[in-house]
Amino acid sequence: MHTLLDVHTHTIVSGHAFCTLNEMIAEAQQHHLALFGVTEHGPAIPGTCPEIYFRNLHVVPRQYGDMRLLLGAELNIIDYEGNVDITDPYTLNSMDHVIAGLHQLCYTDGTRKQNTSALLGAIENPHIHIISHPCDGTASDFDIEAVVLAAKRTGTLLELNSSSLNPVRHKELAHPLFLQMLRLCKQHEVPIILGSDAHHTSAICDYHFALLLLTEATFPDALVINDKPQDFLQIIGK
Repeated sequence: MHTLLDVHTHTIVSGHAFCTLNEMIAEAQQHHLALFGVTEHGPAIPGTCPEIYFRNLHVVPRQYGDMRLLLGAELNIIDYEGNVDITDPYTLNSMDHVIAGLHQLCYTDGTRKQNTSALLGAIENPHIHIISHPCDGTASDFDIEAVVLAAKRTGTLLELNSSSLNPVRHKELAHPLFLQMLRLCKQHEVPIILGSDAHHTSAICDYHFALLLLTEATFPDALVINDKPQDFLQIIGK
């Protein structure tokens, strides 16, 4: 699989990343991407940008040579109903694509029923296109099959986050939970997206750990969206 997109990355605006937008764009061009996405953390994460930042994304050019830039957000699922930390329709419509995920700074691990409800609530949100790292262990127990089936029904992409699988992150549940997710996505023919979750230029398109898991799961390339930029644009409605 020749990857043509990386749409989950962060700049210094997120407060705990280390490179500027221009630095990230320049590095992404070196990977000959068709689509490159920057998704700053939503306002519930300490140190990130305020909501007004996302309302002004229109000022940034979207084409850099042959590469198209997408600017969005990685919002935070903040409760067991799946609500996220930006709800204003104007702000959400100012973004090219929207990711939502569970983060320990903004979400308290609940029961199996509560965690499942949180993820399903976000998947049902028509503004959300991708669920980031659902299996990284922030929700230690949830009904993965229910989440996979909901993603299939709504056309929401589930992310296989390569950063979460990096041993340096010490996310012990990530490997078994993501493996289960992949097997269920394969069984139900649900497409996924690989995410670098790059917080530095060196991590753009770094799918090393995700690719290892794809091999372990004998997951078909046909269900991986990263070499299908036109399919992704259709999913986000662009």
